[in-house]
Amino acid sequence: MNNPAQKTASSSRKFAKSVIEIWLWGGPSQLETFDPKPGAPHDYNNGLKSIKSANGYELHEWLPELAKCSNLYSIIRSMTHPSPAHETATYLMQTGRMPGDGITYPSIGALISSSRVFDPKKRKPAVADLRYEGDLPPFVVLTHPKGRFSEVGFLGEECAPLVTGGRASAKRFEVDGIVPPGGLTREQIVDRFSRASRIDRLPLDAEFEAAGAAAREIILGKAADTFDLTREKEQTRKRYGTTQGGGYTEIGQQLLAARRLVEYGIPYISINYSGWDSHKRHFETMKRPTAEMDMAVSALLTDLNERGLLDTTIVWLSGEFGRVPKVDRQPPWNGGRNHFPRCFSALVAGGGFKGGQVVGVSDETTDHVKERPVTPQDFLGSIMELAGVDPDDRFPNPRWLKEYGSVMNPKQKSQCGRLKEIYV
Repeated sequence: MNNPAQKTASSSRKFAKSVIEIWLWGGPSQLETFDPKPGAPHDYNNGLKSIKSANGYELHEWLPELAKCSNLYSIIRSMTHPSPAHETATYLMQTGRMPGDGITYPSIGALISSSRVFDPKKRKPAVADLRYEGDLPPFVVLTHPKGRFSEVGFLGEECAPLVTGGRASAKRFEVDGIVPPGGLTREQIVDRFSRASRIDRLPLDAEFEAAGAAAREIILGKAADTFDLTREKEQTRKRYGTTQGGGYTEIGQQLLAARRLVEYGIPYISINYSGWDSHKRHFETMKRPTAEMDMAVSALLTDLNERGLLDTTIVWLSGEFGRVPKVDRQPPWNGGRNHFPRCFSALVAGGGFKGGQVVGVSDETTDHVKERPVTPQDFLGSIMELAGVDPDDRFPNPRWLKEYGSVMNPKQKSQCGRLKEIYV
């Protein structure tokens, strides 16, 4: 790709080295997170209240920990797009494109991570000091993929992420291909591999042997250690959130693993946190995951900041859309909220984004965007720009066609454009 963001950012800007994406699959309610409306009728807020953040703006009462560290992040209250379907909206919020033209575009994770890897057959990374040379793939997904969605699109499988599998909150985080299952030690796995690879009477294939040596290095080296959460202090692990039974929350340990992956140098980490599709009994089902998210995300931001990593790490949080403002009390929903893409919220932090800011304004019930609409193209383009990838450049793929155009389709931006008002 060309020199990153040269049309829109200062040449002296230091770009974010890593990006952590916290994907709330199913669509979290804007009203019970970052855009509460305590003055709205009961059918909109169920009588719940808001709390003041440290920066003076309101958050939902279920987010007390995020309220305390609001100087570390900014919220967008005017996200908007036209798609109410999970798969279509996910594709749109990951690629900046609507499906239907016969082309599968790559996600923001694939674009940013692939720009960090040097390949003499392709274009060099946009910025030399962002080059990634670790043993793990530059794109890691914790712990499961988004479902019917291609992360890499036409970029090809060489840009595919490592999907860890396993459970980060388990006694041992068993990562597919790196941390062995079934209680086996890493040394036992390497020993079994070595014995299985000995082929009598035939010389070992050099390429196979090289691959085996690389695998052994990953399994026994720093890469596998990165996923060993037992190396963290107990106090740190609990800081990211505990269950009523005293165990660790899954989202908390995934975010702790994400912080460790940032320290390792991974350019793009995606956490797929499902369970936000609250069609039925919304308030009864959403309180627990919202509280767990509050604890985990606040811990991540604070931890990154304390370690001097937040300035070089972008954190963004969103789902594919929000939830319908007026609660549906009728059977079978019994107090549920359905899909709502017209006006919802997101969070950004670090890596060149200011903290303590609010972008956009919704109306008195979040039924419509009132000021400063932000489209997926505006949002993703801003993240890419601060991560050193020019969203107005052409796709970094030798097979791309002329009609692919720029990375972020300019026809689908809002008139307000990227989030420059919260750039540092």
